[in-house]
Amino acid sequence: MELSVMQSVKNQKMIIDQFDIPSLASKLTKGSLALFPTDTLPALGSYPDYAQKIWTIKKRPLKKPLILMGGCLEDLFEFVEPCAVEDGLKMAKIYWPGALTIVLPTKGNFSKNLNCNSNSLGLRVPALKMARDLLLKTGPLATTSANISGKTPALNSFEASIQFPGIPILAPVPWPKSSGLASTVIKWDNGEWKLLRAGSVVINEK
Repeated sequence: MELSVMQSVKNQKMIIDQFDIPSLASKLTKGSLALFPTDTLPALGSYPDYAQKIWTIKKRPLKKPLILMGGCLEDLFEFVEPCAVEDGLKMAKIYWPGALTIVLPTKGNFSKNLNCNSNSLGLRVPALKMARDLLLKTGPLATTSANISGKTPALNSFEASIQFPGIPILAPVPWPKSSGLASTVIKWDNGEWKLLRAGSVVINEK
């Protein structure tokens, strides 16, 4: 077991496409995708304007929306329809930063690059400080789990680099260990909350 762990660390340190936060943020600004850790599963992300690249490289069906991840709730709630802000903030202040994705209606056509099916978007502030530091530098990013659609999600930087060779990775590696569980997803529907996906967080608030 100890040798296996040592080999995993060695593999991750061999990743060459590593960039610190300012360098990775610069690449994202120019339209690059990026791989970075979160508290749940490693993420594949981009600026919303370049989100089509995520669906393409991941081979993800367009009917499956992406999540907008931010470094703080203020960065995300500026896009939320006023009718859902009060309920959404109440939930966010209980569970963020953390493994809860909150689906809320968004203003105008902001959601078009992340969700082809409606004007609602899944929003999340991750608990992992390393991820939040990147997101506070870049602003909100379109994200999804770091795996080819249908394949097992990556659990660390090495596994992510295997599935997406050449995609820039947030340094340093190895990353902090993630939970390996997807986030819980809830949706606001005219003042009521609906559970869309069970995950890391158990919701007690209605």
